[in-house]
Amino acid sequence: MLNFKTFLSTIVVLMFAGAVQVAAATELKLAHASSEESLINEAAKRFSAEVEKATNGSVTIKIYPNGQLGDEGPIAEGVGSGSIDIGLGGVIDSIDPKLGVVTLPFLFKDFSNVHAVLDGPVGAELKSLGADKGVHMLGFLDSGFRNFSNNRGAIASPPDMAGMKLRCPPNPVILETIKTLGALPQSIPFGEVYTALQSKVVDGAEPELRDFYDQKWYEVQNYLSVANYIWTPNYWFMNKAKYDGLSAVERKAVDDAVASTTAWYRDHLNSVYEKIISDVKAKGVAVNVVDTAPFQAMVQPVYDKFSDEFGADLVKTVREAASKP
Repeated sequence: MLNFKTFLSTIVVLMFAGAVQVAAATELKLAHASSEESLINEAAKRFSAEVEKATNGSVTIKIYPNGQLGDEGPIAEGVGSGSIDIGLGGVIDSIDPKLGVVTLPFLFKDFSNVHAVLDGPVGAELKSLGADKGVHMLGFLDSGFRNFSNNRGAIASPPDMAGMKLRCPPNPVILETIKTLGALPQSIPFGEVYTALQSKVVDGAEPELRDFYDQKWYEVQNYLSVANYIWTPNYWFMNKAKYDGLSAVERKAVDDAVASTTAWYRDHLNSVYEKIISDVKAKGVAVNVVDTAPFQAMVQPVYDKFSDEFGADLVKTVREAASKP
């Protein structure tokens, strides 16, 4: 039987161990601009749960969806500065402009093509970028293929979008491509797009299908022209100092959860896209599939411009990887 002194010592030791355990727990802030109902947010919740389980609660993740901590650009800057721990988004110039190389127009045929490139040497090279800006690249979730929407009429050929004011994210490749195709790109923050479309500040947008649906842009746009003219990623990145500061076990938990979540997310893309097309048609949106050949014939100047900015060798490498069967 323990005497009182031994009992008291045991209690103190247990209390100290508990305090150490509590102090060692790390809460990470994950921010993105997509809605709470989006597939991106579902992925973030899945990732969070897997990390917490794998680390026995030593690492927890608090999710800030819907632009609560800012639009995509400020999120990337926040991760670099350390005010945000993990970010998801497509506006990454503050990390490294070269990451935009995978958003060149008509680069990819379909999701399988995208994933084969990202899972190979090109993806590994892109994940090596950003360290000098305080960022560790975790991976890539599909933002998806982008299309055209507006209230004038169906876009079937380049003249249909001549002079049209189209909202674009502040992605230099997208802005340059839309301008090259004859429209007038308008850079408007993601959270303000619905109002801009509703008030006719812009004629339309070039949305990824899930944004078009999740943000209810179909309520203020009559036409959706499916062109898949650019694929964009939701880059997944973490503050490098915070990542490096995790234990080896915790870093492995993060990496494993990224891989698992990415695989789960990819499995859902095609079915989600099919459902969105069906649903927006049912809501009265006129949907047409674009013959993209005339558009593709116009975009070589975009490749020329960004070969100068990203490096001709990098652009060539990515194009060759994307062209493989």
